[in-house]
Amino acid sequence: GIDINQPNNNQPVNPDPNKKSIVVRITSRDRIIIGQNDVDIRSVRANIERLHAENPEAPVVVDADPDSSTDSLVQVMDASRQAGVYNVSLAAN
Repeated sequence: GIDINQPNNNQPVNPDPNKKSIVVRITSRDRIIIGQNDVDIRSVRANIERLHAENPEAPVVVDADPDSSTDSLVQVMDASRQAGVYNVSLAAN
C-alpha cells in the first residue's frame, strides 16, 4: 500500500510561504505537468529529483484531476519516493 497525507480542507496546502512545494498536476487526460511543462511519466522522477535538490525541504503536492486515472497518480507518487521525497500529499479538489 501507499501512505498518503490527505489535506484538511480547512488548512492551506502550503502554510509556510518560504517553503515552496513541488506541485505535480495530473489532468483529466493523464497529462502530467510540473511547473509550466508537460512531462512524460518516465521523466517525473528526474524532474522531482532536480527540484528537490534545489529545495530539499519542499514537499511534493500531487494535484490530480478527479477524472485522471489511479495508475497515473500511483506512478507519480512512486516516482516521488524513488526521487527521495517521502513528504507527498494530495491537493484537495
